[in-house]
Amino acid sequence: MLCQRCNQKEANVHITKIINGVKTELHLCDECAKQSEDVNMNFAINFGMPMSFQNILDGFVEMLGGAPKTYEEEVCPVCKMSFNDFRNKGRMGCSRCYSAFAPKITPIIKRIHGNIEHTGKVPARTGGDLKLKRDIERLKEELKIAINKEEYEKAAKLRDEIRNLESKLDNQRGE
Repeated sequence: MLCQRCNQKEANVHITKIINGVKTELHLCDECAKQSEDVNMNFAINFGMPMSFQNILDGFVEMLGGAPKTYEEEVCPVCKMSFNDFRNKGRMGCSRCYSAFAPKITPIIKRIHGNIEHTGKVPARTGGDLKLKRDIERLKEELKIAINKEEYEKAAKLRDEIRNLESKLDNQRGE
């Protein structure tokens, strides 16, 4: 699609405005978008910047905490990758990098995802232990609530259910 202003270059900036229920779309090239009053953003746009995980991570870091751009040089003991190398490449060098850089990446991941542990779906045939553990944790939370509300009969039933699930978990492990 050609730029709607100059009609010469390929349009790669697409703007959609909805004002009073009326939708208008504008398709511009980089140069026309930079000069356009329709692109009224409060931050600088780097039109030449390629999209990568590192750029997205930097954006989240700046947006969520304004973390400094430079970090003291910390190096993975196994692959010798530095944290700055990780920031530049957007991926870890080895499995040990996750624990080596944990103090720096854990808060970022927690802010982005809301948790640092996987809480999504698990395959039924391989996730038996995990499902039991989650059920036990859920029941323990319900037990605390029941005790605080002084619902002791409900608490006793929950306690028995927790014990039952814990014994199933022990049996699955072969203990």
